[in-house]
Amino acid sequence: MEKNDKQLIFMEKMGVKQIALMYDFIPDILFWVKDSKHRFIYANHTFLEHMGVSRLENIIGKNDFDFSPPHVARQFIQDDNNVLKGERVTERFEMNQTKKGDLAWFTTTKRPIFDDKNKIIGTYGITRHLQKTSTTLANIDAIKTPVEFIRTNYHDQITVEQLADIAHLSVSALERRFKKHLAKTPKQFLIEIRLEQARKLLIETTLPVSSVCFDTGFVDPSYFSKLFKRFFGMTPSQLRTDSQIDL
Repeated sequence: MEKNDKQLIFMEKMGVKQIALMYDFIPDILFWVKDSKHRFIYANHTFLEHMGVSRLENIIGKNDFDFSPPHVARQFIQDDNNVLKGERVTERFEMNQTKKGDLAWFTTTKRPIFDDKNKIIGTYGITRHLQKTSTTLANIDAIKTPVEFIRTNYHDQITVEQLADIAHLSVSALERRFKKHLAKTPKQFLIEIRLEQARKLLIETTLPVSSVCFDTGFVDPSYFSKLFKRFFGMTPSQLRTDSQIDL
């Protein structure tokens, strides 16, 4: 039996083939399906284009290490491992590469796939490019401006009042805009950006955890560690240790 036939049978078993094919009609969404070994089973056209491949056959059976830098691939697979344990990732912000090779912020949602015996046999997810999303949301500068400000100045002490001021909105109006378009408050968005940058530094550098804490805008190492574990399912020290082990 050909490899592609096996993948299609696997998708049929997971009950997602018909739904998966619908994502080819949504050009701004990256959609993929993986088995329990982190191998790609399916991806929509936008995902293939994002990865720089022209045909589905060029990605089936491969994993993130075949397409992304090691530190980025590790992040993806660590997330997948958590999802395979039954956890869910919802609108998570993470660093990823654009088609041009630049690093940019994306928002990702991942879910486990269950078979008919309720056993987890794979994962699937969708990713949106934050900058593109913010731009296409009716070109609302009131949300675009503070988002860019946070992305650039996350390491500084930023207040909601400051963000409202640069957006020329009241605090309540700004929070409503964030809730509407990003499904979170400005403070939550700021914390997630800081945590994602902290994860990047923990994987890419040998900076002490305390330095990573302060360099990403946190002022209390204990609070930083608590938030980090809540967000990523492990402490900063555990991530540092895990990132040194080949997955």
